[in-house]
Amino acid sequence: MTAPVDATSHLINLRTVSKEYAMGDNRIRALDDVSLTIARGEFVSVMGPSGSGKSTLMNIIGCLDTPSAGSYRLDGQDVGRLGRDELARIRNRTIGFVFQGFNLLARTSALENVALPLLYSGSRAEERYSRAREALATVGLADREHHHPNQLSGGQQQRVTIARAIVNQAPVILADEPTGNLDSATGIEIMNLFVRLNREAGITVIVVTHEREIAQYGRRLIKFRDGRIVSDAELAP
Repeated sequence: MTAPVDATSHLINLRTVSKEYAMGDNRIRALDDVSLTIARGEFVSVMGPSGSGKSTLMNIIGCLDTPSAGSYRLDGQDVGRLGRDELARIRNRTIGFVFQGFNLLARTSALENVALPLLYSGSRAEERYSRAREALATVGLADREHHHPNQLSGGQQQRVTIARAIVNQAPVILADEPTGNLDSATGIEIMNLFVRLNREAGITVIVVTHEREIAQYGRRLIKFRDGRIVSDAELAP
């Protein structure tokens, strides 16, 4: 777990970022001149209809894609100047991903799924599994480490995903529709877990959602439409 951090320093800084894709003979602008800063320790919700640009934004913040124009600095580093291997390293060290579809390895135990990011960072097996057990305990699954995904409920699978996202002590969690495959009660449990990780561990949490009820768990709400930010407001605690 990471220690609480200074929320006054900008961890994420996008300046006039645009992203275009080729669609046949046409160019589609998924992001249009977006400028955005997110401080350490913030909990930010991002909303918008399909095609609004919110998923493209998440891909750029998560170093899964690069801007066509503009600049992106992650923890002070100019991501646009990094090569593929460097992007993979900074992604593994800085970003924890949580997806709607869980993305767990079906034939692998919860413990091994959680330890996977540490394998890429070169940690020894003993350290990997020790930290994976700690992460599973943090999300309330200490007694499920040997279970495979098909032996876990949807909510438990998402908790394993969250444990995997925090095992590398990354300062940022990017969650893309994290409650989309869950019932309402389980979705509330998952969102409360994000709140706890944000408040107690100082992890910066960014959640993409189309549900207003889920967005309300954040302390700041950014709305997208047609590749642009149309509003950016603090939410009442």
